[in-house]
Amino acid sequence: MSPYHKNVCDDCFSTNLESSNSSAQTSPLKCFSSFIKTLRFRFLVTPNPTFVKKDQVNYLRAAVTTMSQPHFLLVTFPAQGHINPTLQFAKHLIRIGVRVTFITCISAHRRMSKVPTAQGLTFLPFSDGYDDECQPGDDIDHYLSELRRRGKEAVSEFITSSENEGKPVTCIVYTLFIHWASEVARKHHIPTALLWIQPATVFDIYYFYFNGHESTFKAQADEKNPKRSIKLPGLPLLATRDLPSFLTALNVYRWALSLIQEQMDVVADESNPKILVNTFDALEHEALNAIENFIMVGIGPLIPSSFLNSNDSLDNSLRTDLFQSDSKDYLQWLDSKPKSAVVYVSFGSIAVLTEQQVEEIARALISSRRPFLWVVRNRKDGGEEEKEEDKLTCREELEQFGMVVPWCSQVEVLFHPSLGCFVTHCGWNSRLESMVAGVPVVAFPQWTTAKLIEDVWGNGVRVSANEEGMVERDEIVRCLDLVMGDDEKGMEVKKNVEKWKGLASEAAMEGGSMDMNLKAFVDDIAEEWISTHRRVEEIA
Repeated sequence: MSPYHKNVCDDCFSTNLESSNSSAQTSPLKCFSSFIKTLRFRFLVTPNPTFVKKDQVNYLRAAVTTMSQPHFLLVTFPAQGHINPTLQFAKHLIRIGVRVTFITCISAHRRMSKVPTAQGLTFLPFSDGYDDECQPGDDIDHYLSELRRRGKEAVSEFITSSENEGKPVTCIVYTLFIHWASEVARKHHIPTALLWIQPATVFDIYYFYFNGHESTFKAQADEKNPKRSIKLPGLPLLATRDLPSFLTALNVYRWALSLIQEQMDVVADESNPKILVNTFDALEHEALNAIENFIMVGIGPLIPSSFLNSNDSLDNSLRTDLFQSDSKDYLQWLDSKPKSAVVYVSFGSIAVLTEQQVEEIARALISSRRPFLWVVRNRKDGGEEEKEEDKLTCREELEQFGMVVPWCSQVEVLFHPSLGCFVTHCGWNSRLESMVAGVPVVAFPQWTTAKLIEDVWGNGVRVSANEEGMVERDEIVRCLDLVMGDDEKGMEVKKNVEKWKGLASEAAMEGGSMDMNLKAFVDDIAEEWISTHRRVEEIA
């Protein structure tokens, strides 16, 4: 059970916070307040009023007087995998009465299939100097420098303008690679929280690596012996192949590892870091509690509520895609297939496979003789978009069994009754979506979640690569047969799939861990602002 709602009475949240139309949301929850004091835990460290400058008094007073509707600023990296869960997070905030301003780059705004709109949401794009996206060959260090510089300016200007309009920002929530937002928040004396969009296990691994355990990784990690184990506090035994790719010798994204280290430094320097994780208590209880220095709180699964048997009017308003599909013929094609018969293959919006690996996947799909839907993203080369599916050497044979598309609405596909298996790179959004949909997984070894899928949760199998790192066609067919078959292994996987589907749905429903943890977070912010206001009045 989450540290947020342990021992909290059933009617703890029968307050005005549950009504987005309420204007009387300033009363702290006495039960929860005493609980928080018992834990001696605060999400917001209130500035010492002795050191609050006189020119900040008006800002603080204005913030408190508008706490009938808290104003959260969400700042996210301009990538599909960052924007989607953050939009779902925004949706849940709006439902409990929070005003939300969503900030990301113009490049993402231009690519959106539709700009998210909803009452209580303001969408604010800013220019990072790369409005047509950072292209292959661009100086990544310069891009990140400009993103930081221009982003800090945009966020700071918005905070000031909101204050002048009487709608002060009361909390800033940012995603991975945007830790510079915390610098802006400190300058304006606004609390922050990190929205971690990967599993808690991955956060733990990074944190331990950069906080005293790097020697353990280097001593035990062995690229030539990928099964050699690494032991970290509160986590299952990890082999070298289980580590995030950014920590291996094969990492080609050194800039990403540097940014992750900066993020870990930020949370390590805070006395009570605020970390909201897109996971749920039942799924990663140990990982959420593996680091003694602070508390991580599960506020997931952050996926559209309409796929959880929930009639949420905000769902359609807060869903978007940065990649476009020419049509939705694939849905009609899925309609024509038997229940649980289709293999869905997709490697997300970022992962890139070699031509040889793509060929092995193609041959495996032909050999399996199962209907399939395969997403093969188009690539840009020198500004021109190339259709990767046209490069497949066995295109005609593939079309006898399945359908190849450049992009699709993944959530719609995963929840289609014809889906029987998901071959995935194990990006965390994909992993949560397939878990809630109840679809077995064949995991390619690109992310740490492949270890969790096979060894911890048991709701899928993991492919094994050869010595050159290639996953051969026979291995892919073997894994497809395992998860879609009716033998002992297949039945065990299906049983676990149903188990985690049920637990994910419980976490996401009203009164579940996501609901209670999120309301507790918002209430704690409100309570601290009230406390701040009392102190400000003393020095005003």
